[in-house]
Amino acid sequence: MSRPGTPPADDPGAAGHGPRRLAGAAVRSLTRRIRLRQGMSRVRTGFWPIVQASAAAGAAYAVAHYGLGHDQPFFAAVAAWVCLGFSFDRELRRVAEVAIGVAVGVWMGDVVVHLIGSGWWQLTVVLLVSALLGRFIDRGPLLVTQAGVQAIVVVGLPAAVAAEGAIGRWTDALVGGLVALAVTLLTPDDPRRRLRALAAEATTELADTLESVAHGLRDQDVDELAAALVRGRASEPVLADWGQSARKSAEVSRVSVNRGQHVDILRLADQAVLVDRAMRSVRLLARRAPTVVAADGTWPDVDALAALVESFGEGVRLLADDLARGGAGTESQARLLDVAAQADPHVLGHGDLRVGSLAVLLRSPLVDLLETSGVEPLPAREALPEL
Repeated sequence: MSRPGTPPADDPGAAGHGPRRLAGAAVRSLTRRIRLRQGMSRVRTGFWPIVQASAAAGAAYAVAHYGLGHDQPFFAAVAAWVCLGFSFDRELRRVAEVAIGVAVGVWMGDVVVHLIGSGWWQLTVVLLVSALLGRFIDRGPLLVTQAGVQAIVVVGLPAAVAAEGAIGRWTDALVGGLVALAVTLLTPDDPRRRLRALAAEATTELADTLESVAHGLRDQDVDELAAALVRGRASEPVLADWGQSARKSAEVSRVSVNRGQHVDILRLADQAVLVDRAMRSVRLLARRAPTVVAADGTWPDVDALAALVESFGEGVRLLADDLARGGAGTESQARLLDVAAQADPHVLGHGDLRVGSLAVLLRSPLVDLLETSGVEPLPAREALPEL
């Protein structure tokens, strides 16, 4: 436990640098653990899409090899993998755009290599023509991008993949695109599943941060408060991923087969904004918490505040479970309403303005998370005691 104002050791330099080195090592260790947990979470959410895309690439290669008699159907596997990618964002139009773009790029590259050979100026020509043809076929940027990329590959590496002649590479790409479309049609996915997993992960990060703040206050440990701030900052990629994925899914659901899920996806997008805003407020709380310590290293009475922050974290953890299930969130809502009713700076501060100022910082994230749980904005604000 580290507290400001600790008497120096015999060697002032060692007393100063030693704790700083230990604190730095602890922060680095915490950051590694957070990144490891987030990495494992990404593996879990991406496992099934990657399995599907890998199997589709292998199936496309097998179809072109055994069905069409091609020795090295390189572009069949490439087209299938590129079309499906490694996430659940497989809207049919997007997959079709990529499939057509790959086929157009391979076809144009084949034509150029067959007629005028390969080289730097041939590559320039095929890229120009493929991109313009892609723009003519459709407005989708993915189609144009893939048309250009695949044309570059064909012109740049003709010897490695030209065993089947010009038409062979184009049919390989066509096979890969068709396999990807078949996988998309036969294994439709609910985008809300991934969004709920991201919501649960991000909200759990917020609960962990709140509980770390509570432990730091209860144990009067500024190192733990610093760790809470590190934890909150390390959650930014997860929160950003949730928000970006929700906005993208909301746009796609307006015009896709998932139109019936549009309202739910919009709600998840709004919840991502609210949780991100709450995390920013909690980071501010962690940063400001050490300021309550007096110059002589003594702490005011923060026990009531620490208990409320811990209860707040428990309510947020319940909210994470509700978001993962897509439920109504009645249990988490009740816990958060109870915490909000106790968030009175006058009571929590016991007349100490420093502690009262920290209690004030709890009010904004409480409103945000009450709204996340389903409480309307006005009742959420009214749940707080008047100042």
